[in-house]
This record gives sequence, C-alpha cells and structure tokens, in this order.
Amino acid sequence: MDINFPLILLLLVVVTGGVWLVDSLFFARRRRLAGGEKADPVLVEYSKSFFPVLAIVFILRSFLVEPFQIPSRSMVPTLQVGDFILVNKFAYGLHLPVSRAKIVDIGEPKRGDVMVFFPPHMNDTYFIKRVIGLPGDKIEVKNNVLYINGKRAPQELIQALPPSRPEVEVMWENIYGRRHLMAKHVIPSRYSNYSTTVPAGHYFMMGDNRDNSLDSREWGFVPEKDVVGKAFAIWMHWDKLLSIPTFDRVGSIQ
Repeated sequence: MDINFPLILLLLVVVTGGVWLVDSLFFARRRRLAGGEKADPVLVEYSKSFFPVLAIVFILRSFLVEPFQIPSRSMVPTLQVGDFILVNKFAYGLHLPVSRAKIVDIGEPKRGDVMVFFPPHMNDTYFIKRVIGLPGDKIEVKNNVLYINGKRAPQELIQALPPSRPEVEVMWENIYGRRHLMAKHVIPSRYSNYSTTVPAGHYFMMGDNRDNSLDSREWGFVPEKDVVGKAFAIWMHWDKLLSIPTFDRVGSIQ
C-alpha cells in the first residue's frame, strides 16, 4: 500500500500547530507566573520548531508546486527513469489536499499536456501520462497512429533502434499543433489499435512509450476530480542510489 503523504503531512501540521496553540493559550502563562523563564516541555519545543516549516511545505506542495520522481519507462523518450520533475498544482485549479475537491477553477487540461493524476484503478497512486483526449473526443489508434476526432496526428521518424534490425521507432508526434517525442514498436502490439469516446468530465491519457505503457487503453478514463497538476520541468536526474545526480536533462517538458 502506498503511503498517503498528503494526509500524513496534514496531520503533522494539525498536531504541531495544535500543541503550540494549546500551550500558548493555557500553559505558557502559568509557567511564567510559577517559575519565571521556565523552559518549554520537549513536545512544545519541537512543535514550535517544526510547525512553521511543516506549514510552509504543506501550502507549497498542496497549492503551488510539488516535486516527483519518474519511476517507470512509460513516458520514454520524453521522461526517463530517475528524472525529478516539478508539477504545477494550480494550472488546472486549486484543489483541497486529501479530499481533492476543487475550490477555485483556474484552467483546464489541454491535449498534449503532461499531467499527474490518480488513475481509476489505483486511487492512492500518482501516475504521469500525456493528455490525449478531452471530454467528448473520439480517440482512435490505427497501427500505432493516433487519430483525434478523425484528425490524424502527424508522425515524423527520428530514429529506428537498433539500427541494424529496428524494433522501436522514435518519432515526433504533433497533436493539434503541439509537438512531442514518442516511441512505438515496429511490430504492432495489442495497444496499437484502439477506439473509444471520452465521456463528459473525464480525460483520456496515454504514455509516450506507446507499446510499454499501462494507460487509459488499459484502465479507462481519468475523472476531473483526480487530476493533480501539470508537469512542466525536469530539475534533476538521479536514477541510481550510488550514482551522482546529473543536471544535463534540466529543462521544460514538451
């Protein structure tokens, strides 16, 4: 089971802030009257030290920007295993932490956005994929070529790997004027042909590593309430614990 870090962080903020508040209201004055400059109890001292830090972290990661690390190859070649990314938490509106209820409507996902979300089959696990279909869109995949509302997404071959006997093709793909990298197998897989229509209030997500991604073709549509934010930048790469972090991949996410 994945750890519910937002809930844990919220509880820590509430507990440390509560201890500090209760002590300030009921006990601090008594200690001063009884013994002058008497030291705070250990629990109160730690709460006063940690509450401001925890509160700042809670506000930043809940409403502004949250860091994530890429754990799988489903978004290769756009994102590599070990990439550390930043996610804009307010790009699609402000959501309450833990409950995920939207409180301020700022914007909506667009086709081609790289988005972090909770998938319908694993509601406590963060996923990252590309937004392919908006509510009402008809999505078709024919021999690994994407069609949205009957409009073909142009593909331009960059490289075939391995060169001697190609198994994977790395392509530029253009979705409604937005270009990004993607990879597909030369021999079609069970994901290479697909057709569906996106229901209202939902999004259709696909990985850029088209034949190596468990996405909406496998587990269905992402409801609007489970959207977390828009991935916008890589700030570090560190794929092995004993290796040295590198910064050669730092940049915006296309």
